[in-house]
Amino acid sequence: MTTLNVRDTTGRTGPAATPAGPARTGRGGRAVARTAAALGRALLIAVPVLLVSTFITFMLGGLTDQDPASVVLGDSATPADVARMREVFGLDRPLPERYALWLWDALHGDLGSSWFTKIPVAQSIAERLPVSLSVAAGALLIAVVLGGVFGVLAAVRQGGRLDRAVTVVTSVLATVPGFVAAIALITVFSLLVPVLPSGGWASPSDGLLTWASFLVLPSVSLSLDAAADVARQLRTGMADTLHENYVVGAQVRGLPAWRIVLVHALRNGAGPAVAVLGMHVPRLIGGAVIVETVFALPGIGELTKTAALGGDVPVVQGALLVTIGVVLISSALVNVLLVKLRPAARREV
Repeated sequence: MTTLNVRDTTGRTGPAATPAGPARTGRGGRAVARTAAALGRALLIAVPVLLVSTFITFMLGGLTDQDPASVVLGDSATPADVARMREVFGLDRPLPERYALWLWDALHGDLGSSWFTKIPVAQSIAERLPVSLSVAAGALLIAVVLGGVFGVLAAVRQGGRLDRAVTVVTSVLATVPGFVAAIALITVFSLLVPVLPSGGWASPSDGLLTWASFLVLPSVSLSLDAAADVARQLRTGMADTLHENYVVGAQVRGLPAWRIVLVHALRNGAGPAVAVLGMHVPRLIGGAVIVETVFALPGIGELTKTAALGGDVPVVQGALLVTIGVVLISSALVNVLLVKLRPAARREV
């Protein structure tokens, strides 16, 4: 088969690109295989972590000195009543057997019921989880945008005033606790300049602008630490990448500066920032407990705190199980994203 030499827009000649279909198919198959391998490795790690963490969580609830049967029935309960209630709760069975039954039911969507309200735990979590996920997702988005923009600018302006300013600001923000940032934001944007609500919650069905107005301050207060770490890691990763030979070669070939920075350097230098962002996901979920308290948000953190103070063990165990699942899923997604971003990681799969 004869191939034609065609001249591209840069003036270079070469064979026509028509017979590249099989090669593209092969590359697509390898990409799918790499993604599947990354997911498989993440699952191999996630399964034992899930078992160990849920076992510890269940054992902490089972080893408490508080007798839920006595608490539910009150001081006037007779020993026979307490024994009957313990049988209803399944507390008369050995602890390992109770854990196995609880985990089996949880894998099928049954997290039990509250000892005090009798409301199914899965229902309570389903009502509260969207609030916490909205705040965490908003914080994650803000951290990516702010950290990404200032990290790239600092890397491009290495040694300049902007680079030094970003270093100073991120170092300060990394030390500010979430509840301090929350109180400061409420003081400024709800009291001094009353443009945003100081607390409460509105669902998206009440209007996207109304929902977003209640979401801004909690998400910002929760995102500052993550944004600072992303900016610092991205600046460090791109600072080294911008001096690589392929970047210099792209400059010699006359590629636009924005393309060199945002396509070549950013993709290869974003690995540390993505990794540290994955490490911040558990912090965002854990920090939501304090932030939800400050802003009076009806999230899963507030649900867990109330249940823990009241000794409602099934609610605490169910909330922790869902939280562990969210953390493990986010970790798996970060591992897959790292494989997609880093050519060296793709060759290792």
